[in-house]
Order: sequence, then structure tokens, then C-alpha cells
Amino acid sequence: MKETSLLLRWREHKDLNRIENYRALGGWGALRKALLMKPEDIISEVKKATLRGRGGAGFPAGMKWSFLAKAEGPRYLVINADEGEPGTFKDRYIMSDDPFRLIEGAIITGWACGLTGCYIYIRGEFAHIARGLVEAIKAARAAGYLGQRVAGTSFSYDIFVHLGAGAYICGEETALLESLEGRPGRPRLKPPYPAVVGAFGRPTIINNVETIASVPVIVEMGGDAFYKLGVEGDGGVKLFGLSGHVKNPGIYEFPMGKNLKEFIEVEGGGTLNGRPIKGVVPGGSSTPILTADELDIPLSFEGVKRAGSMLGTACITVIEEPTCMVAAAYRLAAFYAHESCGQCTPCREGCAWLAETLRNLELGHGRPEDVDLILSVCDGIEGHTICALGDACAMPVRAMVKKYRGEFEAHAAGRGCEHPDVLSH
Repeated sequence: MKETSLLLRWREHKDLNRIENYRALGGWGALRKALLMKPEDIISEVKKATLRGRGGAGFPAGMKWSFLAKAEGPRYLVINADEGEPGTFKDRYIMSDDPFRLIEGAIITGWACGLTGCYIYIRGEFAHIARGLVEAIKAARAAGYLGQRVAGTSFSYDIFVHLGAGAYICGEETALLESLEGRPGRPRLKPPYPAVVGAFGRPTIINNVETIASVPVIVEMGGDAFYKLGVEGDGGVKLFGLSGHVKNPGIYEFPMGKNLKEFIEVEGGGTLNGRPIKGVVPGGSSTPILTADELDIPLSFEGVKRAGSMLGTACITVIEEPTCMVAAAYRLAAFYAHESCGQCTPCREGCAWLAETLRNLELGHGRPEDVDLILSVCDGIEGHTICALGDACAMPVRAMVKKYRGEFEAHAAGRGCEHPDVLSH
């Protein structure tokens, strides 16, 4: 399966953050087409495309749009640009190198769903990217694509950038809304769902950057054609990140269903030092690890699920021998313990306990009973919190312990790590 260039088709062109260059390559053509379509027809095309959310959950975008409550007054699109998942780096490319694609997709979404405006909630560490995005929005507004009478129509719509404060929890959609409204970023209980009561108490669609950036492509080529590029149930193309112990890290674009093993060996060039693969994290740090003999699978939401993990953000981390899995599990748990908002006891206490116990194992201070206790604590966290942050810690830690149990037992026997690694916490 060859790399496909739809979202990345203009990657080789420079200065795509200049509106005249974007226009010269064919930018805004999808918007012009969309504004001549009935809004409900655009939603129908997105449904046909089976565009599953590119932020990790994989919920069909067109279906989410159709859930938006009909109500008098403002209704919003909120774009989740809080790309904080360790190992994930695809959305920042779109925002920094091809911002008008995101802006065009946001305007089309606004027209299709009858929205008043859009907020792009961007990760606090991306301040430099946010500045460029603000300049791109200003250019689009000056060119008549935003504000009153978009592109000469009766449609009025605008986009605003909101910079977060660097909290990973704000990648959770309701914590994002709390932060957007000026409160601490803590997840809300659901229902009500954002489609009914979202930003500022109004019906709101929340989509990931890549999801919205895919909308112009669907409008251009049609939902059926986009769907046929992928596999059954998972339409179209997808951005894939590749990093870790691999020779050719970077961002790639393939139709859904690309073989994971082939991706690592061919496009990725194999492991960095030519050593055997020890494990692969298929979709950001919250997804359970796959062993070297579990990699002959299609990169689709259902394909990775059948293998016992999740596609997530589709940003893949390769881990080669002799990496210490206890150290890897510790680092992961320490991250989630630090980023927990503290609202739920299982997450607040459980993630911190996992991090401390794994640290003790790595240092050779553990006990044999700690291995089973770690698994028990993971079971106590998963499914017992308001949001999925606790699950994001418990699921990958559990997978590492179960799949590399001998390594954890050796540490627990008091020998510590045979391959010492620097503990950064």
C-alpha cells in the first residue's frame, strides 16, 4: 500500500501559511463548492465518508454532527488542538505548516451545521504555533472568508484561538470546555453531552484538528470516494506518526488499513540500531503495547482493537531490545499521576501509587507481591473515573506487566534493572 497524499499533498510546498500560496494550489475550492451545497447534503457526505474522529476515540464525525441540538441562539464548533498525548505529533504539523486547511474545514463545518463560530483550543506549549494560527485567521478574515457575509454569502462565521495552560487533562473534551470558559480544567459528568450543553451552555460540536482538516477533502472528492480509500467501517486516509527506536521517524499518510509491521519495516526503515523489536505502542501512550509477534495487523480502528489495543491517535512508538519495560511503565505512570486533575480518587491515588511502586521495582526495592498488586490497582482504576485519564494509565501499565511479566518479577525479586535507565522523576 503506497503512501497517499491528500491531507499532505502540498507538504513539499513552502510558505503554506501565506494565504496567496494556499489559494494558488487550489485552496478554498472546497469551501466555494460547499457554500453552493445544502448544509444537510454536506453532513450526508461526511456520514458516507465514515470519517471516524481522528483524536483517538474514533466516533464517526457525521453522526456526531447530527446529534447537535437544534436551538435558537449561538451554537459552536470547538476544535480540540490540545495535542498532549505522549508520542503524538500529527496535529501540530497541520496547524503550523498548513493552517488554512484547518480554517477551511472549520468554515465548511460551520456552514454544514448552522454554527455561529469556532474556538480552537490549542495546547499551551504551542504558543508559537498559536501565533501563526492567529495570523492565518486574520488573513482569512481580511480575504472575506471569515466574519460577516462569508465569501459573499449571507453566512456569518468567525474563528477564535484560545491558548491552554499546558494541562494534559484539557485534551478531554469537557475539561477543555471548563478551561475555555475560564474555570479549572476538570472533566464534567455526562449527560448532558456537549452537543446539548457545551461551550458557554450552548450546543457544541467538538472535533480534533485532523478530523476538521479532512472535511475539505471529503467535500472535494465526495463521501463515497473518500470511504472507498479505506477499509470497511473505517473510511478514507489517515495521518500516522512514527517515532521511537526507528530509522525514519515522521508523519505519514496512508489509507486506513495499512499493515503495521510493513509500515515499521519499509517506510520506517526498521529499528534504529538494527535490534529486534521488543514492543510497539500503536496509538499514543494510552494504548496497550503490542509485542513483536502481534504486529501483522491492519492499522484501522477495528483492526487494532482485534489485536487487543487501540488505534488511538495513530501515532506509533517503536521500542527495541533491550529497553527496560519496568522503566517504561514507570515513566508512563509518572506522567499520568502528574497530569491527573485530582477530581476522582481512583485516578488521583491509583496513578500516584502505580508510579511509586514501579519506581521502587526499577530501583530494586520492590517485593514479589507487587506484580499482582499492580494488576489489582489497574483494575481498581479502570472504569471508575469521570473521564478516561485513569484508564489511559491503567490499560498500558496492565499490558506491559502481563506481556513482560518475567521482567517485572525479576525486578520484584530485588535484582533491580539489568539494563539501568535514567529515572527522570
